[in-house]
Amino acid sequence: MKPFLDRDLRIAPIDVYIDPPQPRARAIITHGHADHARAGHGAVLATPDTIAIMKTRYGEDAAGSWEELPFGEKRDIDGVTVSLHPAGHILGSAQVLLEHRGQRIVVTGDYKRLPDRTAQPFELLKCDLLVTEATFGLPVFQHPRPTDEIGRLLRSVAAFPERAHVIGCYALGKAQRVISLLRQAGYNAPIYLHGAMIRLCELYVERGIPLGDLRHSLDVPKTELAGQIVIAPPSAIKDRWSRRLPDPVLAVASGWMSVKQRARQSGVELPLVISDHADWNELRQTIGETGAGTVWVTHGREDALVYWSQQQGLAAEPLNIEAYEDGPEDEQ
Repeated sequence: MKPFLDRDLRIAPIDVYIDPPQPRARAIITHGHADHARAGHGAVLATPDTIAIMKTRYGEDAAGSWEELPFGEKRDIDGVTVSLHPAGHILGSAQVLLEHRGQRIVVTGDYKRLPDRTAQPFELLKCDLLVTEATFGLPVFQHPRPTDEIGRLLRSVAAFPERAHVIGCYALGKAQRVISLLRQAGYNAPIYLHGAMIRLCELYVERGIPLGDLRHSLDVPKTELAGQIVIAPPSAIKDRWSRRLPDPVLAVASGWMSVKQRARQSGVELPLVISDHADWNELRQTIGETGAGTVWVTHGREDALVYWSQQQGLAAEPLNIEAYEDGPEDEQ
């Protein structure tokens, strides 16, 4: 049966796009990161958390109209049944389940399967066609446990009480997850924030995610930041802003930190391999467990996952969809 989803993620019977890179009359948005959620669409359907994030980032008038669809609720749109299910990537991130004429299609958006107190837990969905991301779709990407990486960070903080530890984190999702992991590990001291982090951390707290004692790092005397943890955008940890910190230990929390050359080139002293995406093992596990006979792979390192899927007897192909890959607001 021919899929009713086009390869640019347009739902053909209803002319609705999923995460379109260009403004469209009607769009379903999987989550609030900038390579998936743009301003300028006519009508946006998304989870309540994603809509709150988009309004915070882009303004109340970033779309012509907003339609909230809570997780698990079904919405009939001109004969196509649409429902949103947790993707586990960031707060409010959703997989899109489409049902039409007996065919089930799942578009994962970005996802991860590891537990995360700052995101609703991933829900496995059975389907005929799976459209999966592949940001870390190479065998080399097998992420360690985040709790182990946080343990490395805390041992470093204990070993260098005279130095500040500044962690480069993307402002949406990664920053809040790192803070939550620190709290989960028993770190109850204040955590200091670069100004770019504050509003989104406040939004997470407003939406029921506890983050503990957070403080703006601005105007804090340099001596008081010795031995403290500071969260900042990756772009800030090596610029003039970081010079006001006492002998900072530069860290970055990202799945890309498993590539040692990338960490060295970035001048990162303490690479923390903490990813908000599925790694190679999780991607393969998910493909197998969905029962999908057809797999489309997008958003990353597609070829290896396509080849693996074909070796399993699946009809698999890459999708080349325009995205802001590795851009300044990317969420890896």
